[in-house]
Amino acid sequence: MEDEPGSEGDGDTMIDSPLARWRIEFSKSFQNHLDRSAPHLVRRWLVTLLAAVIYIYRVYYAYGFFVVSYGLATYILNLLIGFLSPKVDPEVEALDAASVSSEDSDEFKPFVRRLPEFKFWYAATKAFVVAFVMTFFSFLDVPVFWPILLCYWLFLYFLTMKRQIVHMIKYRYVPFDFRKKVKPTSRDTLGRIRLVAAIHLREMKKRLRLESYQFLKSLTELGKLSSIAEAAEARTTLYRLYRVYLL
Repeated sequence: MEDEPGSEGDGDTMIDSPLARWRIEFSKSFQNHLDRSAPHLVRRWLVTLLAAVIYIYRVYYAYGFFVVSYGLATYILNLLIGFLSPKVDPEVEALDAASVSSEDSDEFKPFVRRLPEFKFWYAATKAFVVAFVMTFFSFLDVPVFWPILLCYWLFLYFLTMKRQIVHMIKYRYVPFDFRKKVKPTSRDTLGRIRLVAAIHLREMKKRLRLESYQFLKSLTELGKLSSIAEAAEARTTLYRLYRVYLL
């Protein structure tokens, strides 16, 4: 049975179309820029701050789109709660810890966020950009008395943050690390390398002493060394080899 003409190659035609190729190339380039921006935390959040300032100026200039702003603020608050919350629910973790020994329970466990910092930044920045684009559509400018929305959002914010703080105090976790991170200098790195090398050299010396002692003992037991002079000569030879290879 022959295939109908045009049944094959339709997918290839869609993939080989200029629009599909442009989408794939743009997606790869965009993802590459995102990956390269991951280490630059301060610069990324400065871009988000700039987008927030532009949006606030746009809303202030247009004096409208208060419903859009309320939705944006609520979405940012939801992202913030996910950023401050642990990935694993402490209540479930407390129940699982009952079956774990005390030694394992004392082990240090780093705080893992439900929403990682990079995803929080990306979602917040995208939200500001989308909200800024929405301000150019007049049908989204719903007339509303904005102080009511502001008071309601402030009430929602304080209520949500209070519940989050109580949750943090109850299960004793802190979503931030306030310890000062000291960047090791080249001198510290060189000192650590020397320390590790000295430890390994000491272990090698001990191992070689033990192996030489066992070797001499086995030779003595087998009668290979008939006199004390031959044993001393063999010991001297091993000591010279030991100095050549380790010192």
